[in-house]
Formats: sequence, C-alpha cells, structure tokens
Amino acid sequence: MLSRTAENLFWLSRYVERAENMARLLEMGYRMALMPAAGNGNRSEWRSVLSAAGCAEGFDAANTDNTELTQATVSDYLIFNRDNPSSIINCFEYARANARAMRTAITQEMWEALNGALMELRRTAMRNLAKTDLPGFIDWVKSQGALFRGATDSTILRNDGYDFIRLGTFLERADNTARLLDVKYYVLLPETSMVGDGVDNYQWTTVLRAASSMRAFHWVYRDDYSPWRIAHFLILNPFSPRSLAHCVENITAHLERLARQYGQRRAVHSLAVDTYSILTQGDMDEIFSRGLHEFLSDCLRRYQALSSAIAETYYFGGQ
Repeated sequence: MLSRTAENLFWLSRYVERAENMARLLEMGYRMALMPAAGNGNRSEWRSVLSAAGCAEGFDAANTDNTELTQATVSDYLIFNRDNPSSIINCFEYARANARAMRTAITQEMWEALNGALMELRRTAMRNLAKTDLPGFIDWVKSQGALFRGATDSTILRNDGYDFIRLGTFLERADNTARLLDVKYYVLLPETSMVGDGVDNYQWTTVLRAASSMRAFHWVYRDDYSPWRIAHFLILNPFSPRSLAHCVENITAHLERLARQYGQRRAVHSLAVDTYSILTQGDMDEIFSRGLHEFLSDCLRRYQALSSAIAETYYFGGQ
C-alpha cells in the first residue's frame, strides 16, 4: 500500500472518531452543568471541557470580546467554528477530504455514510438543532460515527488498509477516554472539598454516560458506582470497549499484523507493547495514589508519541 493511502485511511478514521469524541465531551459538560452550584470549583464545567479537549487557548484567542463561557458559546466553538481545527464540522470536512483523496481504497457504503453526514451537518437546521437541543445534536453525531464504523466493519477487506483504519480509530479513542476522565480533574479545581459528595458522584457517573458505558458498567460492577470502579472500568478493564487497556490492546494487535504483512518490526512496535504493559500491570490504588491527572497526562503523551512513531514508520507526510 502507498504510504499516502495509508496516511489518508489512518486520519480518515481519526477524524470521524474525533468528531464523535468532541460530542461526548460536550455531553459531559452539558450533564455536569445541570447540577446546582455547590462550591467555588464546580461551576467551571464549560472551561473544563475546553481544557480537556485541548481547545482552551484557541477559544480564548478567538474570544476577543471576552464573551461569557456558556453552553452556547462553547458548543458553537467546538461544533461549528472553522478556526478550531478540532471542531466537529472541521473533523467531518477533513475526514471527507481524506476519503475523497483515495476514493478507490474505501467502499461505497463508507463514502455514502461519511458524505451524507457532512451534507447534513452543513444544513442550517443542524445549527439550529445544536442551539435548541444540544443532547439531540450530540446523539446525531454519535449515530453518524456508529454508521461509519458499521459500514467499515461490514464492507472493507481485512488487509493493511483495514489495519490503518483501526489504528486511527483506537488511537483517537484512547486519547478521548483519557480526556473524558480528565474533565473530572479540571472541574474539581480549585474546590477539593467536593470529593466524595453527591455532586462528585454524579459527575463520575456522567463520565460513564458520555462514554456510552452505563449498561456495560452495570453488568460488571452492578450498582457500585464508586470513582475507583468507574476509573478502573475506563482505564484497566480489557473488556470495556472504550477503556485505555482495550484500545491499546487493539493498537498493539494491528501493529503486529502490519509487522507480519510487511516483514519488519520497528521502534513503534516496542513502544506499543511497552504502553500496553503499563495498563495490563496497572493498579488503581497506585494510579490514584500517584494522581489520576498525572497518569492520564502521561497516557496522552504516550499516545502522541505513538502517533508520531506510526507516521515515521510508515512515511506519512503529516496532517
């Protein structure tokens, strides 16, 4: 496979996943903002979403008139702002551009799912929906991501192109799960007296809802919605489809498939194995003792290193 085609497939899947993940971060902010104020630190939900998404600096630079941080201003920036490279509309635009660049490498069903989502998103009605019914808009974005993945899984060959698509999906998903969990860190600053109270517990279950994991979590832990259990489910549980462990396990597996197909192993394969071993040998008591935010920050750095190593190994030009 040409390196340019591999790069397009890798970033196509990343951008689709990123659009959905941005919607999940918005869902967290929306649900947390529904709770009444109970201290100095828990009214920063929308700032927390911007910080966790890595968009705080961009928002502040664009917000020259010091507009108040509200659901309307933050959601508009994260959904429709063309100057925000991670906005939902930009992610779909970039994904479609990558798909169009190597149209013959994807199936008709994949193209129609992606192109249809972008055409719908460009309509004025979708902007109105985001303003009047943010949860409804979020559900629509998540459904488009599911539609694209379903089309991909049911129609594309299981060759090296499929491996690059899955690498992009799981790398982006691991990054987002870490960011979803990290919203808790930003929300609680600077008020730490909230830890363990009703607001804190509600916010932890909000993380599960944003990750579409409430039912799956209940199957494993029943009604024990403690922070320790929720963090374990989304970090170390290999059976949780959005957990860091599950995502990195799949990244490692697809890199191994590529190593066998191309007959060579590089530094990126060892880096993936090392990252996976941290999660398979991880202990939640140790993670909380060290600091959840510090652990997640280290994970995000590792995912960035993995992305760079994949690009270097397979000669990506960069996006």
